[in-house]
Amino acid sequence: MSKLGQVVESVEDYNQFVLDQVKRARTDEKFGRELLGRWNDIKAKIPVTRTPTGLPLPRLALPEIDEPGEIARYLFGEGLPGEFPYLNAAYREMYLEPVREIESFEKNESVAAGVSPANRSKKQPARLPLQEEPTRLFSGLMLAEDTNERFHYLTRHQRTHRLSTAFDGPTLYGIDSDADGVFGKIGEGGVAIDTVEDMMQLYDGFDLGSPNFSASMTISGPAPIIMAMYIAAAKRRFGPKVVPKLRGTIQADIFKEVQAQNETIFPIEPSLRFLTDMVEFTTHEMPRWYPISISGYHIGEAGSTPVQQAAYTLSNGFAYVEMFAGRGIPVDQFGPRLSFFLDCGLDAEYIALARVSRRIWAIGMRDVFGAGPKAQLYKLHTQTSGRSLIAAEFKNNLTRTAAELVLAYMNATNSCHSNSADEPFTTPSEEWIRLAAHGQAILLEESGIFKHTMNMLSGSPGMKAVERAVETAILDEFREIERLGGVLAAVEERYQRSQIQNAAHRYEQQIYDGTRPIIGLNRYRDGADEIPDVKLARTPRSKQQLQVDRLAKFKKKNAEKAKRALDKLAEIVERGENFFPTLLEAAEVCSLGQITGRLQEIVGRFRPMV
Repeated sequence: MSKLGQVVESVEDYNQFVLDQVKRARTDEKFGRELLGRWNDIKAKIPVTRTPTGLPLPRLALPEIDEPGEIARYLFGEGLPGEFPYLNAAYREMYLEPVREIESFEKNESVAAGVSPANRSKKQPARLPLQEEPTRLFSGLMLAEDTNERFHYLTRHQRTHRLSTAFDGPTLYGIDSDADGVFGKIGEGGVAIDTVEDMMQLYDGFDLGSPNFSASMTISGPAPIIMAMYIAAAKRRFGPKVVPKLRGTIQADIFKEVQAQNETIFPIEPSLRFLTDMVEFTTHEMPRWYPISISGYHIGEAGSTPVQQAAYTLSNGFAYVEMFAGRGIPVDQFGPRLSFFLDCGLDAEYIALARVSRRIWAIGMRDVFGAGPKAQLYKLHTQTSGRSLIAAEFKNNLTRTAAELVLAYMNATNSCHSNSADEPFTTPSEEWIRLAAHGQAILLEESGIFKHTMNMLSGSPGMKAVERAVETAILDEFREIERLGGVLAAVEERYQRSQIQNAAHRYEQQIYDGTRPIIGLNRYRDGADEIPDVKLARTPRSKQQLQVDRLAKFKKKNAEKAKRALDKLAEIVERGENFFPTLLEAAEVCSLGQITGRLQEIVGRFRPMV
C-alpha cells in the first residue's frame, strides 16, 4: 500500500476513533464528567467583545451543547480553532479586531453617561497587536517598473504588503524576451522578467527583509530559476544577511502543471529533482519562505469539480511530502513550509471544501508521516474563481466575487485574493482591481461577520452535511489514484487530466442546456449583445523593444561570466548534486532563457500531454 492508501486508512481510522470517543463519553461517567468540565472551562475563558452598537459577543462561538457525547464529537471530530484536526481554523484567532475595540466603546459609553475619567474602572482589557491582513494583492503587467508602480498603488492603504506576481507567457516558459516569435507576448498577461536586474526593479521601494513584507510568485516550470533571481536581487539591495529574513511563496507545483496547465519546461523527473533541490536549500537557509504552493486553483480553472480540485491538490501534497522525505529532509523541517492554493467558486461544495481539506491533511501528516503540530497545518491561500467571471453583463462579477469571498472566509482561509470584474476582457485596470480589494475590506473591516467572533458562520447542519459528502468523495478519489499506482503513475496514465477534461465538458454542457444558471448569460439576460466599453491593457511596442534592448545590454555585459557560470551549473547537474547554490551564482550573470536552455541541453524538454 502506498502512502496515499495509508492516508485513506488513517482518515477512516480517525473517524472511527471519534465515534469511539462519543460512545465512551456516553458510557464512561468519569470520562464524560472530565469532558463536560473541560468544555465549561473553555467557555468560561472565552473573552467577550462588543460590536459598535454595544452588543456583547464571545470572541469564539461554540455550539450550545452540554451532552458529553456531542462535546466529544466536537472536540475530537472538529477541534477548536488552532487545535487538531483543525477543521475550524489553522490558528486560534483569525480576522478578529483587537480587544481595544471594547475599550473604545466603553470609554465612549462612560463619557456619554457623564462618568468622570477618575471614576472609570482602572482595569483595562489586554491589548492585542494588529494582525496581518489576509488580503493578498495580485498584479503583473508590462515591464518590471510598470508592475512595481501598480504594487505601490495597491499597497497604499495596507499595513502589511503581501504581493502576488503574475508573469508573462515567455517568462512562464523560461524563454527570454529576445527569443524568436515572442516579441508580441512581452508583458502581456503578466510582467516580463528576464534578469536579476528586472527582479530588482520589480520590487523596488519595498523592504524585502521586513516582517511586514511577503512576496508570492505565480510560476512553476522555471520556479527555481526565478527564485534564485529573487534571492540575488534581495542580496544586491540588502546584503547576504537578508536571505534568512525573506518571506513569501513561490508556486513551483510541477504536478498541477502536468495535470492541468502544461507550463512545464523540463521532463517530469528532472523538474521534480530541481524542485526538491530548491526545497532542500530553502528549508535550511530560509526558514520564513514557502518553497512550494501546492495549487488546486489551476486545476479548478481547467475545469475540475470542486472535489477533484481538493483531492488532486491533497494527493499531490502527500506525494511531495513523500518525495522530500525521501531526499532525507526531516518532515518537521519542510512540513511547516508547505502551503496550499485553492479557488473558491459558487458550487455548494465550497461551503466546506477547505475545512475538509485542512482536516484530511492534518490526519494524514500526523498519522502517516509522523509530523508534529506545525507540519500538520494546511496553510491556505484562496482566490475567487476566475472561471466564474462572465463577459456578458460583466458588472455582475462584483456580486459573484463577493459571494465567493464570504465562502472563502467561512472556510478560514489564511490569505485571499479577489478577482476583478473586468478580467474576462483584460488585465485588471486600477478601477476594477481597487473595487476587488475593497470587497475584502468591506467584508472584513466594515461588516461584523468575521471581525468580532470566530466561528460566526460555522457548524450549520447544511455545512456538516456538505463536509461529510465532500470527505467521502475525496477519499474515493484517493482510492482510484491508489489503484492506479499513486500520483506519479496516475499522471503518466493521464488520469487526473482526463477527469478534469470530462468535468470541464460537463460544466460547459450544463451552461449550454441551462441546468447550470449563469445570471446575465443563460438566465435573465436583457438581450443586449453590445461589447462593453472596457479599456484593454496592452503593452506598447516601444516598451517591448525596451525590454529586448535591456536584455541585450545585460547579456553583452556578462557574456564571459555567464559562460563560466553555465558551464559550472551544467557540471553540478550532471554530477547529480544539489544545483541550487550554483544556480544562485548563475542568476547573478545569466538570463532566464540562458539558464533554461543550458539545463534543457542536459535533461531535455517537457513534451506536453494532449
